[in-house]
Amino acid sequence: MVALRGKDIDAFLARPDPGRPIILLYGPDAGLVRERADALLASAVDDPNDPFSLVKLDGDELSAEPSRLVDEAMTVPLFGGRRAIRVRAGSRSFASGVDTLADTPLRDCRIVIEAGELRPESPLRKACERAKTAVAIGCYPDGDRELSKLIDDELRIANLRVAQEARATLMALLGGDRQASRNELRKLTLYAHGQGEITLDDVMAVVADASELKLDPIVDGAFAARPDLVESEFAKAMTAGTYPGLIILAAQRQAAWLHKSALAVAEGTPVAVLLEGGFPRLHFSRKGAVETALRNFNVTRLAAIIDQLGTAALEMRKQPAIAAAIAQRALLSIAANAKRRG
Repeated sequence: MVALRGKDIDAFLARPDPGRPIILLYGPDAGLVRERADALLASAVDDPNDPFSLVKLDGDELSAEPSRLVDEAMTVPLFGGRRAIRVRAGSRSFASGVDTLADTPLRDCRIVIEAGELRPESPLRKACERAKTAVAIGCYPDGDRELSKLIDDELRIANLRVAQEARATLMALLGGDRQASRNELRKLTLYAHGQGEITLDDVMAVVADASELKLDPIVDGAFAARPDLVESEFAKAMTAGTYPGLIILAAQRQAAWLHKSALAVAEGTPVAVLLEGGFPRLHFSRKGAVETALRNFNVTRLAAIIDQLGTAALEMRKQPAIAAAIAQRALLSIAANAKRRG
């Protein structure tokens, strides 16, 4: 079975094995699938923009005629040179075409197949894993090591440093999709061009989702029994023109996460494991407040809060003129309840 993992993936991507011209890229990180496919195809042909050198096929269309994959792979370019085929897999199987192709001698042709999440029993994944001339590479969200390397690589290109707290915040915000993470870093380096070091203020001003961190003190204050913090931060948000519905939405997401975490704690998972793991990553500045919230609320009470926030969201839509008052009242109620029973 040829399914690469860990450092073997990096080694293969740096120097693809010509004896394995069929490459399946699959997994939940669509950006990483695209990035790896682009790199493999760029190194396979002289000009990726030449339609005679790089052929693009749709997987669902191939399912009706899998033999077309073999025909395209065996075609000799009109003007010579190397050739590559890019296949975007869909919901229909063309695994029989891969099986036939795996037994066909190929010369100067690389086939890169892009797919989403594939189960081990998927026909396409099984076909590529059992073929001696193919390789299957899983593409999963970046962990801390990969994210740290990605940040270092992009900052090195831009000749920039990053402050420690800014790096910690970036680590919390990025991940999930490699291409999106890289785009955010490039936007950040462009914003900080010429200043030498990226600060936390730069990250908060530029990186997508950083605005959510500005709502976190309100939400964390509610669940950590801090009505004073809810009042002060809520007032700042209203002055800044934040729609109160966004704050309630952030509270709903946090309540759902806390409910899931409380269930895990009840089953024996240490709180420290929940605070350090998973995606999206919990920002370091929030860990104390979230740990307090898990002490304040059990599964039953969190389920009730989820219902309470849902009711508040509905009332805000019915009465938009007093949406801010409804949102603040709901959050202060959560804070008071936590303080009374915490």
